Amino acid sequence: MNHRPPPIKIRDFRSGDEPTLREVFFTSIRNLAAGEYNLDQLTAWAPESYDSGLWANRMQVLHPFVAEWEGRVAGYADLQESGYIDHFYVHGACARRGVGAALMEHLHRVATERRTQELFSDVSLTAEGFFQRHGFVVERRNVVTLRGMVLNNARMRKQILSGAAV
Repeated sequence: MNHRPPPIKIRDFRSGDEPTLREVFFTSIRNLAAGEYNLDQLTAWAPESYDSGLWANRMQVLHPFVAEWEGRVAGYADLQESGYIDHFYVHGACARRGVGAALMEHLHRVATERRTQELFSDVSLTAEGFFQRHGFVVERRNVVTLRGMVLNNARMRKQILSGAAV
């Protein structure tokens, strides 16, 4: 008998997704990034309390793609017109189940359809290996201060189209 995992569906962001995406963001950072960042850094990056109105506005601007797995929102990622990926998060309870890979494949398809030349993102230390496995290379190391805490990340980039006419 074949026991294939349930498919991961990618859909567009819908109004009302904001609280669920905040949970994905929070659990992704708190559960998955603990190996590379300390509790103070994690708390600065993903505080327990937040302004739901500001968060909702941010999600509406980013208009991310939402990954659903086993009937629940399991991750989300955006792709800006410039090729910048601002948010790329998988729910802490859904890691290593193909959600991130499905989102990345979707971003690549959309980028190709849009004739985007390259993808780039400021990637956490935790996600750096994942992005490398998907063909991104480190362009530079960043040190950012967030709510008084210093965090390290990397600007990573991947060429999608070379010399394509726009």
